[in-house]
Amino acid sequence: MPRAGESYHVQRTSLPVTSENVGKHALLFDLDGTLAPIAATPEQAHVPAATIETLERLHGLTQGAVAIVSGRPLSQIDTLIHPLVLCGAGLHGAQWREPDGRVHTLPVDTAGVEAMAQTLAPLVARWAGIQLEHKGLSLAVHYRNSPDREQDVKIAAQMALQPHADRFVLQPGKMVVEIKPRQASKAAAIGRLMGMPPFAGRIPVFAGDDLTDEAGFEAVKAMGGVAIKIGEGDSIADWRLPTPAALAGWLALL
Repeated sequence: MPRAGESYHVQRTSLPVTSENVGKHALLFDLDGTLAPIAATPEQAHVPAATIETLERLHGLTQGAVAIVSGRPLSQIDTLIHPLVLCGAGLHGAQWREPDGRVHTLPVDTAGVEAMAQTLAPLVARWAGIQLEHKGLSLAVHYRNSPDREQDVKIAAQMALQPHADRFVLQPGKMVVEIKPRQASKAAAIGRLMGMPPFAGRIPVFAGDDLTDEAGFEAVKAMGGVAIKIGEGDSIADWRLPTPAALAGWLALL
């Protein structure tokens, strides 16, 4: 597999994980832009059926060490990979599900989330193509369908955040600006998962596509694991694949 910044041509012999050693690894994945191709709106995203079937087989091969680490809520993750129900983290780690099915949530100032949503709603309503997504414990303002509004969206999000900056932080992404709890991060979520069986003691592999995943890449590299960037853009990941379809193809080889 090419290193970040090199050619996208993939040689099977250079893959960092193989069918022979996959059982030694823990496999962690971002969702949108990684397992699911990027869609015009969050509601239009889907994970291909073949990818879900591959995840199910890998779940068996790794004795359950497969997880999703996403900015989406766990409820949306479950819908997108149905009928699978995997452990993992939602809302950038503000929610997480243990292997035994127990779900935990960080203490979050939901009144602050509501206040920021009320500040943003009238601004977003004036801009065609801009979507405010209320995730319960976080917010996302999508400008994929109106990219010329990028600076307007960033300024509006910063203004809404300002009174709550001690508890929340901006998280930029691909055509989106999110406001998430300050204590939530994919790095912390991955660290938490890797401390639990069946993940503990395995080599972590994390695939992601966005700025939100860079902290996760840093975490798995510190553990001696494998970081895989999906798509273009600067990254600290050691490996790169061009598309979710390419990732799915690699996973099928395992």
